[in-house]
Amino acid sequence: MEAQPFTLPGQHEYHGHPFPLALELKTESLEAARQWITENSDQLGQQAARHGAILLRGLPLTSPEDFDAAVRAFKFPAFSYEDSLSNAYRINYTPRVFSANEAPPEVTIFLHHEMAQTPIYPSKLFFFCQIAPDEGGATPICRSDILWERLTEQLSDFASTCLKKGLKYSLTMAGESDQSSGMGRSWQSTFSVESREAAENRMYELGYSWQWQDNGDLRATTPVLPAVRDLGDGRSSFFNQLIAAFKGWKDKRNDPSKAITFGDGTPINPDDVAKTSELADKVTFDIPWQNGDLALVDNYTAMHGRRTFSGTRKVLVSLVAK
Repeated sequence: MEAQPFTLPGQHEYHGHPFPLALELKTESLEAARQWITENSDQLGQQAARHGAILLRGLPLTSPEDFDAAVRAFKFPAFSYEDSLSNAYRINYTPRVFSANEAPPEVTIFLHHEMAQTPIYPSKLFFFCQIAPDEGGATPICRSDILWERLTEQLSDFASTCLKKGLKYSLTMAGESDQSSGMGRSWQSTFSVESREAAENRMYELGYSWQWQDNGDLRATTPVLPAVRDLGDGRSSFFNQLIAAFKGWKDKRNDPSKAITFGDGTPINPDDVAKTSELADKVTFDIPWQNGDLALVDNYTAMHGRRTFSGTRKVLVSLVAK
């Protein structure tokens, strides 16, 4: 069995590499698909790093269990939702597979690198489209290495400040899980604890500062985190959650204008964020989901998000450790 490259409508190309790389396989056997994945996993991982993302179409995947089997065939190290510091409310289907985000369909999830607002983040992400929505619901992906190139050219002062100072993120976590929010995971679930004392011990270990709210919510601020990542091959990526935090961290507990600062606590100019977002949009491609599609996104090279949608949409995710 061989994978055949194919062209997606509106597919991007950067430095001679299509974004995303799209490959089609034709097999009705899950076992044959798993064998092909195992034989090609190293190459696929390298291609994802170079291209930013790979879309695999034609795999016989219909259920969370099928997706789990395909992910395991890659033999990449697992990164569980339980072990993560993700602020998104999710539903686990297997130890390695969970929902991408349970935010309502009218909520836009803005571009971000997965968990870049925490000290612990995955190296890669798998997405699986079990049910494509009636309308909308694409997963936008953005080449952050190309974005960084354009930022250094067009917003050099802002880019330099991000590189030198880093970023700090502040989030008020719910005392109880809030399914109405794209960041409604409770602090108990986020830190895998049951008591305030245990949460404080965990935050202290991670370098966070915090403040308890009267209603049981928790306001937590990260240590200084990098805004740029050296990819090790001459490229760098704009590796952070700046756009998502500034534009999307809004619910009854959170105000986006108070969500993020430079690492020294100084404010970020909203105009710089708006210009950065415009540049990011120009290097963003919307994955046009079909049932059974599997996408491998390199979390260091590409950001992702979620468009609003109507109808039923079921996109599942699995994360890969560093």
